[in-house]
Parts: sequence; C-alpha cells; structure tokens
Amino acid sequence: MSRLPTVAGMVTRGEVFSKLLHHLEEAQDMCATLSHLHNTEDSEKDKAMARGWIMCSEMMKRARENIIILAKGTIQ
Repeated sequence: MSRLPTVAGMVTRGEVFSKLLHHLEEAQDMCATLSHLHNTEDSEKDKAMARGWIMCSEMMKRARENIIILAKGTIQ
C-alpha cells in the first residue's frame, strides 16, 4: 500500500498538497497541546518548555502559510 494519496491509483499534486497541509496542521495542534501540558506544571523548566512548544506551533503555522503561497505560484 502506497503512503502517497492517489485518485484512481494515480498520485496527484492536489491530493499530495492536501495531505501535506493536513499533516502540518496536525503538527501545529500537537505542538500547542504539548505547550499546554507543560504549562500545567509549576517548574521554571516546564514554563520554558511550554514557550518553546508554542513557538514551534507558530513556526508550523507560518510554514503552512508559506507552502500555500508557494503552491499558488505567487512568490516574487
């Protein structure tokens, strides 16, 4: 079984792009969840980890936005 999404057995740009965006959104959500879980602890280390995870979540969001721009072909 192929890990690539297909339409009628053929790999398409649209399906691959859609799957990529889905995984980036999932990664963003998981990073935000890890941030939340670290924020439930009281130590300074956990607070720093929470800030790091939320920054990773924001990086995933920006990567997703940049990938959408790339796919549109509007890069200058």
